[in-house]
Amino acid sequence: QVQLVESGGGLVQPGESLRLSCLASGFAFSYNVMSWYRQAPGKERELVASISSLGTSTNYADFVKDRFTISRDNVKQIVYLQMNSLKPEDTAVYYCNLYHNDMDYWGRGTQVTVSS
Repeated sequence: QVQLVESGGGLVQPGESLRLSCLASGFAFSYNVMSWYRQAPGKERELVASISSLGTSTNYADFVKDRFTISRDNVKQIVYLQMNSLKPEDTAVYYCNLYHNDMDYWGRGTQVTVSS
């Protein structure tokens, strides 16, 4: 079965960095686009970044494009989200996403809190 397990969240001050990881299993990881989404309290879940199956193409939401980097390791089957220059408005639960065979799969999420 598909499993996505996020890790790396935590509490940081504005301007600091975090690297999130998503360990994937149960599907052909290297043949699928992977994405990071986030959801803040009271807000809709929003796309943060996506990466193509081989890692050769990436897409970013405008609000993180200059600060975040998505990458993947198809041997380890891990998707990363490097988050730099974090802002309080980045505070959210961050989710790893797979769209596979007409279904959305989600991890449990990892909490990122940016506060002074």
